[in-house]
Amino acid sequence: MATGREIGLTWLTLFTSAGTLVCCALPILLVSLGFGAALASFTSSMPWLVELSRHKEWIFAGSFLMLLVSGWFISGPGRRCPADPELARACARINTLNRRILRGSVTIWVIGFFAAFLLLPLSEWVSR
Repeated sequence: MATGREIGLTWLTLFTSAGTLVCCALPILLVSLGFGAALASFTSSMPWLVELSRHKEWIFAGSFLMLLVSGWFISGPGRRCPADPELARACARINTLNRRILRGSVTIWVIGFFAAFLLLPLSEWVSR
């Protein structure tokens, strides 16, 4: 049955993978759309974003590790629901929610990774 620790871990995973979008994908998106001035205003009001983007490799590695740990907790060995029908329904509902959050987190991470590491080299290669 899902414990509070597992539920908290899935929400933490969602938060860390969403952090990859804020630190790395959002600035690239704003500049690509021609909103450089908006990005300058954004980073001047939140200077910690500059520090996050300087260490984006660590941010992505940490969030990837969180995704792996969360995935292991959600679908790892010993993931059985209790025999009691009422508890089994609650367990199945929580497990479904955890899997959806994990899938959403992985999707967010992949989008952020693409924007932070692959978009610029790909656009330079296409523009040759």
